[in-house]
Amino acid sequence: MKDSAPVQKEKQISRWITVVSIAVPLVVVILFGVRLPGVEPLGFLPPVYASINGLTAVLLIAALWAIKNGNRGLHQKLMTTCIALSLLFLMMYVAYHMTSDSTSYGGTGVLRYVYFFILISHIFLSIVVIPLVLRTYAKAYLKDFEGHRKIARITFPVWLYVAVSGVVVYLMISPYYPY
Repeated sequence: MKDSAPVQKEKQISRWITVVSIAVPLVVVILFGVRLPGVEPLGFLPPVYASINGLTAVLLIAALWAIKNGNRGLHQKLMTTCIALSLLFLMMYVAYHMTSDSTSYGGTGVLRYVYFFILISHIFLSIVVIPLVLRTYAKAYLKDFEGHRKIARITFPVWLYVAVSGVVVYLMISPYYPY
């Protein structure tokens, strides 16, 4: 039977994860409807935040390599960096959309269907990955490494897909940006 203090801490963290997992997508949707008056469009941001997605993907793979090779310290630093990069991405993404109109994909034929499949799955999984990442990180924080490993087997491929598909979406839509 678990000691009640760690169980209480886990419940408290779980509540916060639930709140954050609901609040972040809602705030993003709300902010998408806000235009900052008098602010020039931040058209330089899409390649920057796409690069952040690419770097996140590389660091996720490096973190997997680190833990597979027994380097828990490096793994922890890399994963913390991935979370920080994801937050930075989110802030830039919202800032861009608060200053710029959405860009329509101009491709045709099969590529149009491929683009929208990747975009829709990217958006859906970017919402799903929030609680996965937070729960995985919390398990490690609480030193429940067995639980951490178990959920990380789900979190890792979802997060990697979100990071890589973000780059692919950018590369596919970048010819249509007005800047």
